[in-house]
Amino acid sequence: MNGIEIVEPLEGIFEYLFVTTGVGLAGIGAMLAVGLACIGSARGISTGASQAAGILSEKPELFGKLFILMSLPGTQGFYGLVAAILIATNTGIMEGGAVVGPLAGGALLFVGLSMGLAEWRSATFQGETCAACINWTSKRPEDAGRALILPVLVETYGVVALLAAILMIIWLTSGDLMISAAELSGG
Repeated sequence: MNGIEIVEPLEGIFEYLFVTTGVGLAGIGAMLAVGLACIGSARGISTGASQAAGILSEKPELFGKLFILMSLPGTQGFYGLVAAILIATNTGIMEGGAVVGPLAGGALLFVGLSMGLAEWRSATFQGETCAACINWTSKRPEDAGRALILPVLVETYGVVALLAAILMIIWLTSGDLMISAAELSGG
């Protein structure tokens, strides 16, 4: 179209990212991990903060006690970021040298997707739990410490998803599933 030929260079990039190596698939997995986790964190914080806003309009002195409950669902976004950084650093996305093979890249895509979905749901459920605990704390400020335990129980499963992702990333990016620079150059 319009005399511009861009098909061949794009085919070369596509072949490198998705056929010769699995770097493209791993990159998609990394972005799914962080993207889905951040969506869940934003939704969870929104749920808690919406509940707290009404209470704080009448009891501003509770801000310190409610702040932790409002912000707690944000941790899952950071867990997704940790997974994305691990994928990027362990697959050759961040630097040259050995890169992940296509099979491992596909597996890392599913690790990122699975982890991102788990973090998304964990954060949204935690936001709902935080909203309930914000109500509890507004009625009984002396119970703020006990109210914090309930959303922390939900947090446990965000941590489990992160740990499982870390183990899978380490396993998939070690040894036989990696491609060296010599193999890429045909030597």
